[in-house]
Amino acid sequence: MSRTYRIAPSILSADFARLGDELRNVIDGGADWIHFDVMDNHYVPNLTFGPMICSALKPHAKTADGKPVPIDAHLMVEPVDALAQAFAQAGADYISFHPDASTHVHRSVQAIRAAGCRPGLVFNPAAPIDVLDWMIDDIDLVLVMSVNPGFGGQGFIESALRKIEQVRKRIDASGRDIRLEVDGGIKVDNIARAAAAGADTFVAGSAIFSQPDYKAVIAAMRSALKG
Repeated sequence: MSRTYRIAPSILSADFARLGDELRNVIDGGADWIHFDVMDNHYVPNLTFGPMICSALKPHAKTADGKPVPIDAHLMVEPVDALAQAFAQAGADYISFHPDASTHVHRSVQAIRAAGCRPGLVFNPAAPIDVLDWMIDDIDLVLVMSVNPGFGGQGFIESALRKIEQVRKRIDASGRDIRLEVDGGIKVDNIARAAAAGADTFVAGSAIFSQPDYKAVIAAMRSALKG
């Protein structure tokens, strides 16, 4: 089945001293989404950025001709609801969270959608995906972690491919338009395998921002996806 692929550079690996320029450069290089890895030093052992950064960067999240580029906020936080609302107000388009970080997953999803955003669920490498059996009709995104959350630059965990396959089956059975995203260790040399397993949206941080030419890396990823 033909799928529309999305490349979502993670600004976790960008130069924080010049985030506005980094955002514009990676969008000019062909980014489809901008991915925010939001860490709270509680659910994960790191601290990144909050909704004020999202709000400040929102005006820069557009192409040269003014087309908006979606902001994809991945919340590695606990509790979920207050920060989800803050990121909705700051301009995020997709807001995803880890089910084990929410006391009431369905309520958190409802609140994100009521705030005008597309809700998603995130699954860690060793986490079961059973909650999808109850939530598949209420979400717009599933994010499969292919590293343990909390740090950039980690290596891809191969078992994530099996999880992507299982999630793809559930999405296809639902008949709904749900993005299947993968985050962690995605590079030019493994992006095609993630796509073959069923992913259609690819978060890449250091693989893009560690290179001098963002456009060349993103083009290489698209070429790999075409096979």
